[in-house]
Amino acid sequence: MTKLDEVKGWVVEHLPALLEQYDVPAAAVGILAEGQVVDHAAGLLSRSTRVEATADSVFQIGSITKLWTSTLVMQLVDEGAVDLDAPLRSYLPEFRIADEGAARQITVRQLLTHTAGFEGDIFTDTGVGDDAVEKYLGVLHEVPQLFAPGELWSYNNAGFVLLGRLVEVLRGTPYDVCLRERLFTPLGLTHAATSPYEAILFRAAVGHLETERGGGYHPASTWALVRSNAPAGSMLAMSPRDLLAFARLHLEDGRTADGTRLLAPGTAARMHAHQVDLPELGSLPASWGLGFERFDTPGGLVIGHDGGTIGQTSFLRIVPDAGVAVALFTNGGEDMSLYVDVVGTVLEALTDTRLPPLPKPPAEPPRIDGSRYLGTYSCDVAELTVTQDDDGRIWLSEVPKGISAELGDLPQHKELVRFRDDTLIALEPEHGTHRLHAFLGDDGSGRALFAHVGRAIRRA
Repeated sequence: MTKLDEVKGWVVEHLPALLEQYDVPAAAVGILAEGQVVDHAAGLLSRSTRVEATADSVFQIGSITKLWTSTLVMQLVDEGAVDLDAPLRSYLPEFRIADEGAARQITVRQLLTHTAGFEGDIFTDTGVGDDAVEKYLGVLHEVPQLFAPGELWSYNNAGFVLLGRLVEVLRGTPYDVCLRERLFTPLGLTHAATSPYEAILFRAAVGHLETERGGGYHPASTWALVRSNAPAGSMLAMSPRDLLAFARLHLEDGRTADGTRLLAPGTAARMHAHQVDLPELGSLPASWGLGFERFDTPGGLVIGHDGGTIGQTSFLRIVPDAGVAVALFTNGGEDMSLYVDVVGTVLEALTDTRLPPLPKPPAEPPRIDGSRYLGTYSCDVAELTVTQDDDGRIWLSEVPKGISAELGDLPQHKELVRFRDDTLIALEPEHGTHRLHAFLGDDGSGRALFAHVGRAIRRA
């Protein structure tokens, strides 16, 4: 029995109990090592229909889609059709945001590295036609610039829709067609869907949400986000085995399993290499590449991406030096706890790396002066208000807005305590992790300009 077989045996044995422990309806796991793939699934794709998960079931991969979009862009770079440091307007002259000066400056590289600086959580529905991504450019005209291009890292979904449109324009075909022609077909994928109309042909997972705090997870009433955001991760669904075919492409320097070259020699490594550092934000990586998350661990580099849609969460971790990749898909529950147990165990067994520990609040958090942090911070999908009571305790109230409110995200009220410097941590966990909040910048009066939670949310 090989080490890979032993690891699969552990997954088969322990996954059902872990699903029950963390209230996860279903999960699918795929592992690539020694040039081979093993996979397994357990649980229910929907607690309503009671359909059981199988290894070839498709789950939404959410923002892992951004790695596919990045790869499509880098194919154009390989061909000399795109310069990473050229302004986006060189290719999309119709690109407009509220800050005309920033719109002229923003480069393709800044979009790939989430450093473009404009408000990024824009989920406007532009229809279900093949022109949905094209129409999306027209909804960005009033989107504000939060900081100068290149100044800070802030996760930006809208930026990847722009990259998807860049691919459409230069290839002369819709984004979904580009995915199929340039990646799905040469990779030999058999269980991948770019829309609900394709996903329904497979055993498809349904997301599960809490309708009230502590009330358990129930099937979501909506399966997918809007098509306009497809290049950022609103639609794509697949099996773990198909995602690992893509991971193998990046482990094999841009070659498929049969030797077909889809990226120029060295391009995959360029995508994995350091581009920008992140604020300290707990479960998020320390740095970013061209599309890829980067975790610098004592045992070596781990790269990948996470994805989250309506009640579904996905994780991809790749260890380039070991030739190992792990995919985990879930459809509700304490997904981060399951990720730590499953992906952590697999990586420890097959590589010299370990998952970075998730942050935890101090056992006896000190009372601090929170005046620098107090106030309201607002973006398109949420409003955050930080207050401090007479006992010196700091509280965060988060109210969903826009599409977050429409999809049923619940308001939150939680205590924050000091983690270090200008970073506070939630005292109570959410989905198995204590969320960090970094307060950055200066509004001119000594107060923080941004509450950074993966997105830089500007003081209102």
